[in-house]
Amino acid sequence: MSISLVAGLGNPGREYEASRHNLGWVVLDAFAKKHGLAWKQVGQFEAEVARWDTPGRTRWLIKPLTFMNASGAAVGAFARFFKIPPTDIAAVYDDLTIDLGLVKVSVTGSAGGHNGVASLLEHLGNGFARYRLGIGPKEPAQMELTDFVLGKFTSDQQTLLTHKLDTHVQGLELLLSRGTEAAMNQLNRRDPK
Repeated sequence: MSISLVAGLGNPGREYEASRHNLGWVVLDAFAKKHGLAWKQVGQFEAEVARWDTPGRTRWLIKPLTFMNASGAAVGAFARFFKIPPTDIAAVYDDLTIDLGLVKVSVTGSAGGHNGVASLLEHLGNGFARYRLGIGPKEPAQMELTDFVLGKFTSDQQTLLTHKLDTHVQGLELLLSRGTEAAMNQLNRRDPK
């Protein structure tokens, strides 16, 4: 597996900017900034796209502007246009089942209640790498899931995330440079070094 396309999941619009559900965009933006990449809005794919040329290969970053529930439509259209199979795609998104500040990498599984992932599965099929960013646990527990994921981080949580942002970007770099196996071995531990 060699990743050619990295899709960050989120919702467009100012009101969603700092929501938990947009953590995938936050990390992908930080990654793009670190590598000096510029985003361009591409109407054909309903997405913002950044091209990353490294010696011997081109990779793409994409942020669907279709809203979370239809993310797969934009990513699927882009992947088909550039003939990128699901096994060469990584999705970067928030995951409620992982504690805030931690990351897990996986390749298989269900959508786990995540509408963006459900849309990717519908349009791509299984086999894409998942770079899952912890936003859990849901507190208070009785809060509606939608309200929680569309809510903003507390100031303490925001501080933790700001502190973890470089680590999240480095983890994504590890996934891209060494593949899913190496990334899983290093990042899926409770306390990744």
